[in-house]
Amino acid sequence: MKLLRYGEPGAERPGLLDAEGGIRDLRDHVADIAGPFLSDASLARLRALDPESLPLVRGTPRIGPCVGAIGKFVCVGLNYADHAAETGKPAPDEPVLFMKATSAVCGPDDAVEIPRNSEKTDWEVELGVVIGRRAKHVARAEALDFVAGYCVVNDVSERAFQSERGGQWTKGKSADTFGPLGPWLVTRDEVPDPQTLGLWLDVDGVRRQTGTTARMIFGVAELVSYISGFMTLHPGDVIATGTPPGVGLGQKPPVFLRAGQTMRLGIDGLGEQRQAVVQGA
Repeated sequence: MKLLRYGEPGAERPGLLDAEGGIRDLRDHVADIAGPFLSDASLARLRALDPESLPLVRGTPRIGPCVGAIGKFVCVGLNYADHAAETGKPAPDEPVLFMKATSAVCGPDDAVEIPRNSEKTDWEVELGVVIGRRAKHVARAEALDFVAGYCVVNDVSERAFQSERGGQWTKGKSADTFGPLGPWLVTRDEVPDPQTLGLWLDVDGVRRQTGTTARMIFGVAELVSYISGFMTLHPGDVIATGTPPGVGLGQKPPVFLRAGQTMRLGIDGLGEQRQAVVQGA
Protein backbone atom coordinates (compact mmCIF):
# COMPACT_ATOMS: atom_id res chain seq x y z
CA MET A 1 0.00 0.00 0.00
CA LYS A 2 1.30 3.42 -0.97
CA LEU A 3 0.09 6.27 1.23
CA LEU A 4 0.69 9.95 0.56
CA ARG A 5 -0.27 13.47 1.54
CA TYR A 6 -1.34 16.02 -1.05
CA GLY A 7 -2.21 19.70 -1.06
CA GLU A 8 -0.62 22.98 -0.13
CA PRO A 9 2.07 23.16 2.58
CA GLY A 10 0.52 22.94 6.02
CA ALA A 11 -2.86 21.85 4.61
CA GLU A 12 -2.01 18.41 3.21
CA ARG A 13 -4.71 15.76 3.04
CA PRO A 14 -4.30 11.98 3.33
CA GLY A 15 -4.41 9.88 0.18
CA LEU A 16 -3.75 6.47 -1.28
CA LEU A 17 -2.10 5.70 -4.61
CA ASP A 18 -4.26 3.33 -6.67
CA ALA A 19 -3.06 0.72 -9.15
CA GLU A 20 -3.33 3.18 -12.06
CA GLY A 21 -1.31 5.88 -10.30
CA GLY A 22 -4.33 7.96 -9.31
CA ILE A 23 -4.70 9.58 -5.91
CA ARG A 24 -7.65 8.44 -3.80
CA ASP A 25 -8.94 10.65 -0.99
CA LEU A 26 -8.71 9.05 2.47
CA ARG A 27 -10.21 11.88 4.52
CA ASP A 28 -13.30 9.85 5.41
CA HIS A 29 -11.06 7.20 6.97
CA VAL A 30 -8.04 8.91 8.57
CA ALA A 31 -7.25 12.44 9.64
CA ASP A 32 -3.67 12.27 8.40
CA ILE A 33 -0.83 9.89 7.54
CA ALA A 34 0.68 10.48 10.95
CA GLY A 35 1.00 9.30 14.53
CA PRO A 36 -1.66 6.80 15.67
CA PHE A 37 -2.90 6.32 12.12
CA LEU A 38 0.35 4.45 11.37
CA SER A 39 -0.43 1.56 13.71
CA ASP A 40 -0.78 -1.96 12.34
CA ALA A 41 -4.51 -1.90 13.10
CA SER A 42 -5.07 1.41 11.33
CA LEU A 43 -3.05 0.34 8.29
CA ALA A 44 -4.97 -2.95 8.16
CA ARG A 45 -8.25 -1.02 8.00
CA LEU A 46 -6.94 1.08 5.12
CA ARG A 47 -5.62 -2.01 3.35
CA ALA A 48 -9.11 -3.54 3.50
CA LEU A 49 -10.64 -0.62 1.58
CA ASP A 50 -11.46 -0.96 -2.10
CA PRO A 51 -9.50 1.90 -3.72
CA GLU A 52 -12.16 2.17 -6.43
CA SER A 53 -14.67 3.11 -3.73
CA LEU A 54 -12.62 6.11 -2.65
CA PRO A 55 -13.03 9.57 -4.25
CA LEU A 56 -10.54 10.16 -7.06
CA VAL A 57 -8.52 13.35 -6.67
CA ARG A 58 -8.66 15.33 -9.91
CA GLY A 59 -5.81 17.28 -11.43
CA THR A 60 -2.19 17.20 -10.34
CA PRO A 61 -2.00 18.46 -6.77
CA ARG A 62 1.28 19.11 -5.01
CA ILE A 63 2.57 16.04 -3.19
CA GLY A 64 3.58 16.83 0.36
CA PRO A 65 5.90 14.97 2.73
CA CYS A 66 4.51 11.46 3.10
CA VAL A 67 4.37 11.66 6.91
CA GLY A 68 2.81 14.45 8.94
CA ALA A 69 3.47 15.73 12.47
CA ILE A 70 6.92 14.12 12.69
CA GLY A 71 8.19 14.10 16.26
CA LYS A 72 11.80 13.08 15.62
CA PHE A 73 13.90 12.98 12.47
CA VAL A 74 16.84 10.75 13.40
CA CYS A 75 19.69 10.37 10.90
CA VAL A 76 22.49 7.84 10.64
CA GLY A 77 25.88 8.99 9.39
CA LEU A 78 28.59 7.05 7.56
CA ASN A 79 26.44 3.92 7.25
CA TYR A 80 28.02 2.77 3.97
CA ALA A 81 31.73 1.97 4.22
CA ASP A 82 32.46 3.32 0.73
CA HIS A 83 30.73 6.61 1.59
CA ALA A 84 32.75 6.88 4.81
CA ALA A 85 35.90 6.32 2.77
CA GLU A 86 35.07 9.05 0.27
CA THR A 87 34.68 11.54 3.13
CA GLY A 88 38.02 10.48 4.61
CA LYS A 89 36.52 8.88 7.72
CA PRO A 90 36.78 5.31 9.00
CA ALA A 91 33.76 3.04 9.01
CA PRO A 92 32.12 3.38 12.44
CA ASP A 93 32.03 0.61 15.05
CA GLU A 94 28.56 1.74 16.16
CA PRO A 95 25.89 3.76 14.33
CA VAL A 96 26.64 7.49 14.18
CA LEU A 97 23.45 9.36 15.11
CA PHE A 98 22.42 12.97 14.65
CA MET A 99 19.14 14.86 14.41
CA LYS A 100 17.68 16.84 11.54
CA ALA A 101 15.22 19.58 12.50
CA THR A 102 11.65 18.68 11.58
CA SER A 103 11.27 22.20 10.16
CA ALA A 104 13.54 20.99 7.33
CA VAL A 105 10.86 18.56 6.11
CA CYS A 106 9.26 19.31 2.74
CA GLY A 107 7.56 17.57 -0.15
CA PRO A 108 9.45 15.32 -2.56
CA ASP A 109 9.19 17.75 -5.45
CA ASP A 110 9.41 21.03 -3.55
CA ALA A 111 12.32 23.32 -4.39
CA VAL A 112 15.45 22.90 -2.27
CA GLU A 113 16.86 26.20 -1.05
CA ILE A 114 20.57 26.90 -0.77
CA PRO A 115 20.79 28.70 2.59
CA ARG A 116 22.32 32.11 3.10
CA ASN A 117 26.14 32.03 3.20
CA SER A 118 26.26 28.45 1.94
CA GLU A 119 29.15 27.34 -0.24
CA LYS A 120 28.88 23.54 0.08
CA THR A 121 25.27 22.38 -0.21
CA ASP A 122 25.25 18.67 -1.03
CA TRP A 123 22.89 15.80 -1.87
CA GLU A 124 22.30 12.42 -0.16
CA VAL A 125 19.73 9.84 -1.28
CA GLU A 126 18.68 7.65 1.66
CA LEU A 127 16.18 5.02 2.69
CA GLY A 128 13.73 6.47 5.20
CA VAL A 129 12.15 4.28 7.89
CA VAL A 130 8.85 5.41 9.42
CA ILE A 131 8.02 4.08 12.88
CA GLY A 132 4.52 2.66 13.39
CA ARG A 133 4.37 2.00 17.12
CA ARG A 134 6.18 2.94 20.32
CA ALA A 135 9.62 1.36 20.40
CA LYS A 136 11.85 1.29 23.49
CA HIS A 137 14.70 -1.19 23.99
CA VAL A 138 13.46 -3.26 21.07
CA ALA A 139 15.22 -6.53 20.25
CA ARG A 140 16.81 -6.71 16.83
CA ALA A 141 14.80 -9.81 15.93
CA GLU A 142 11.53 -7.91 16.51
CA ALA A 143 12.56 -4.48 15.28
CA LEU A 144 10.95 -4.57 11.82
CA ASP A 145 7.57 -5.19 13.48
CA PHE A 146 7.77 -1.61 14.77
CA VAL A 147 8.13 -0.16 11.26
CA ALA A 148 5.06 1.25 9.50
CA GLY A 149 6.80 1.62 6.16
CA TYR A 150 9.56 3.11 4.06
CA CYS A 151 10.15 6.18 1.91
CA VAL A 152 12.74 8.10 -0.09
CA VAL A 153 14.71 10.78 1.78
CA ASN A 154 17.08 13.38 0.39
CA ASP A 155 19.27 14.24 3.37
CA VAL A 156 20.39 17.58 1.94
CA SER A 157 23.48 18.83 3.76
CA GLU A 158 25.61 21.96 3.97
CA ARG A 159 29.11 20.57 4.47
CA ALA A 160 30.78 23.74 5.74
CA PHE A 161 28.03 24.25 8.32
CA GLN A 162 28.28 20.57 9.20
CA SER A 163 32.02 20.19 9.66
CA GLU A 164 33.70 23.58 9.67
CA ARG A 165 31.57 25.58 12.10
CA GLY A 166 32.20 23.62 15.32
CA GLY A 167 29.86 21.42 17.30
CA GLN A 168 27.46 18.83 15.97
CA TRP A 169 26.35 17.93 12.44
CA THR A 170 22.78 19.11 13.04
CA LYS A 171 23.51 22.70 11.98
CA GLY A 172 24.55 21.49 8.52
CA LYS A 173 21.50 19.26 8.13
CA SER A 174 18.58 21.37 9.26
CA ALA A 175 18.07 24.32 6.90
CA ASP A 176 14.59 24.83 5.52
CA THR A 177 13.84 22.33 2.69
CA PHE A 178 16.76 20.06 3.65
CA GLY A 179 14.44 17.10 4.30
CA PRO A 180 12.35 16.10 1.26
CA LEU A 181 10.26 12.99 2.11
CA GLY A 182 8.21 10.81 -0.21
CA PRO A 183 6.52 10.77 -2.65
CA TRP A 184 4.75 8.08 -0.70
CA LEU A 185 5.00 5.90 2.36
CA VAL A 186 5.19 2.28 1.22
CA THR A 187 3.90 0.00 3.99
CA ARG A 188 6.26 -2.67 5.23
CA ASP A 189 4.22 -5.56 3.78
CA GLU A 190 5.32 -4.35 0.33
CA VAL A 191 9.00 -4.27 1.36
CA PRO A 192 9.70 -7.76 2.70
CA ASP A 193 13.47 -7.12 2.85
CA PRO A 194 14.63 -3.50 3.22
CA GLN A 195 18.23 -4.64 2.61
CA THR A 196 17.70 -5.36 -1.09
CA LEU A 197 16.78 -1.92 -2.43
CA GLY A 198 18.65 0.02 -5.11
CA LEU A 199 19.19 3.76 -4.62
CA TRP A 200 20.24 6.42 -7.15
CA LEU A 201 20.55 10.18 -7.53
CA ASP A 202 21.17 12.42 -10.56
CA VAL A 203 22.15 16.09 -10.71
CA ASP A 204 21.26 17.75 -14.03
CA GLY A 205 20.93 14.32 -15.61
CA VAL A 206 24.37 13.11 -14.47
CA ARG A 207 24.29 10.01 -12.27
CA ARG A 208 26.08 10.87 -9.04
CA GLN A 209 24.97 8.13 -6.67
CA THR A 210 24.24 4.47 -7.27
CA GLY A 211 23.98 2.05 -4.40
CA THR A 212 22.09 -0.69 -2.65
CA THR A 213 20.86 -1.01 0.92
CA ALA A 214 22.59 -4.40 0.96
CA ARG A 215 25.83 -2.48 1.56
CA MET A 216 24.67 -0.76 4.74
CA ILE A 217 27.04 -1.32 7.65
CA PHE A 218 24.08 -1.41 10.05
CA GLY A 219 20.81 -2.69 8.59
CA VAL A 220 17.34 -1.37 9.30
CA ALA A 221 16.52 -3.87 12.04
CA GLU A 222 19.80 -3.18 13.83
CA LEU A 223 19.27 0.58 13.56
CA VAL A 224 15.73 0.52 14.97
CA SER A 225 16.90 -1.69 17.84
CA TYR A 226 20.00 0.42 18.51
CA ILE A 227 18.26 3.80 18.40
CA SER A 228 15.42 2.56 20.62
CA GLY A 229 18.03 1.89 23.30
CA PHE A 230 18.89 5.60 23.47
CA MET A 231 15.48 7.20 22.92
CA THR A 232 11.90 6.04 22.71
CA LEU A 233 10.71 6.04 19.13
CA HIS A 234 7.10 7.06 18.55
CA PRO A 235 4.67 6.54 15.67
CA GLY A 236 5.57 8.91 12.86
CA ASP A 237 9.23 9.30 13.81
CA VAL A 238 11.52 9.03 10.79
CA ILE A 239 14.96 7.43 10.57
CA ALA A 240 17.20 8.31 7.60
CA THR A 241 19.54 5.34 7.30
CA GLY A 242 22.60 6.79 5.56
CA THR A 243 23.74 7.39 2.00
CA PRO A 244 25.80 5.43 -0.52
CA PRO A 245 28.92 6.92 -2.15
CA GLY A 246 28.77 9.65 -4.75
CA VAL A 247 27.97 12.75 -2.70
CA GLY A 248 29.33 16.08 -3.88
CA LEU A 249 31.91 16.16 -1.10
CA GLY A 250 33.33 12.89 -2.39
CA GLN A 251 33.85 14.05 -5.99
CA LYS A 252 37.40 14.86 -7.05
CA PRO A 253 37.43 17.79 -6.91
CA PRO A 254 34.32 18.28 -4.74
CA VAL A 255 31.19 19.50 -6.55
CA PHE A 256 28.35 21.25 -4.77
CA LEU A 257 24.86 22.36 -5.70
CA ARG A 258 24.14 25.67 -7.41
CA ALA A 259 20.89 27.54 -7.94
CA GLY A 260 19.31 26.49 -11.23
CA GLN A 261 20.26 22.83 -10.97
CA THR A 262 17.87 19.88 -10.64
CA MET A 263 18.13 16.76 -8.51
CA ARG A 264 16.31 13.50 -9.29
CA LEU A 265 16.52 10.55 -6.96
CA GLY A 266 14.73 7.33 -6.19
CA ILE A 267 14.68 3.94 -4.50
CA ASP A 268 13.38 0.69 -5.96
CA GLY A 269 9.65 0.40 -5.31
CA LEU A 270 9.48 3.60 -3.24
CA GLY A 271 9.13 6.20 -6.01
CA GLU A 272 11.14 9.18 -7.17
CA GLN A 273 11.77 12.76 -6.12
CA ARG A 274 12.61 15.79 -8.27
CA GLN A 275 13.83 19.07 -6.79
CA ALA A 276 14.78 22.34 -8.41
CA VAL A 277 17.64 24.04 -6.54
CA VAL A 278 17.04 27.70 -5.76
CA GLN A 279 18.80 30.37 -3.76
CA GLY A 280 17.22 30.87 -0.34
CA ALA A 281 16.52 34.21 1.23
